[in-house]
Amino acid sequence: MKVLLSTLAMLGVSGALCAQTLTDGVMMPRRDLCTGFVYEHDRWSEYWEGTLKRDNQNIGSLTTRSVVWMGTYGVTDKINVIAMLPYVSTSASQGVLHGMKGVQDLTLGVKYEALAKPLGSASLKLFAVGSVALPLSNYTPDFYPMSIGSSSRRASARLTLNYTTRPGFFANGSGAYTGRANVTLDRSSYYTDGHLYYSDEVAMPNVIDYTFSVGYRRSGLVAPFSFTQQHTLGGGDIRRQDMPFVSNRMNASRVDAGVLYYVPKVRNLALKLGATRTLTGRNVGQATTLQAGLMYTFHFGGPRS
Repeated sequence: MKVLLSTLAMLGVSGALCAQTLTDGVMMPRRDLCTGFVYEHDRWSEYWEGTLKRDNQNIGSLTTRSVVWMGTYGVTDKINVIAMLPYVSTSASQGVLHGMKGVQDLTLGVKYEALAKPLGSASLKLFAVGSVALPLSNYTPDFYPMSIGSSSRRASARLTLNYTTRPGFFANGSGAYTGRANVTLDRSSYYTDGHLYYSDEVAMPNVIDYTFSVGYRRSGLVAPFSFTQQHTLGGGDIRRQDMPFVSNRMNASRVDAGVLYYVPKVRNLALKLGATRTLTGRNVGQATTLQAGLMYTFHFGGPRS
């Protein structure tokens, strides 16, 4: 099913290349606000039922479309606040399952540059990130793969190490632990992982993820390539010929490539393009995701050259 990672990779840029996500090695300068929208189109026709890769003619191809608003503000040069909010819709190409749509979860994060050390012509930086995610609408998590999310409140702690050379090449390593609160179903019992539970409350397993990325950042251009691995710390597999369940173990590895480009002659406007492919997984779809977005940076401290 569609993997809902603990963070969404949204990038923003200005003339000074103020690109930033929860996982990268860049900070937004003090009193700068980068904001905009990114459109995502995610599609899969094969998925892993536990470790068995298969298709499902009752679904055909599952398509998930998202429009994500994001904003990053520089409180200081070393402390940034990040917010993201997606509107998500799902649809299947075959069968009788109806798609869902609605506002999903608000993510709020604080990013702190804990260490910055020059290394000759290069630099080494360490970042600490804390974030929370809260469902903003009353969507049901009990209708996978059509559900738009897990409806679980989440809190994450992340560390990111960044190495950047003076010509603009960089390498990042980032890892996070995400705790997830229980979710409530609209029924009084459920069956998962070989057990019948007489309750409407589902315990959600926590998640760890790590990302390694390399790329180039200079003169109005950011071009990253990354590998991400997600591990769910518990949860059962999808039963044979059954629907997925919200607390299933959802593991996945994926690769991402993208370009963020400062638009010439349009000051502070950036174009984001990207693609993601799921390589391996467990209880997730083998998805291909395409992204396109526009970001704009406001300099509340005054214009910059």
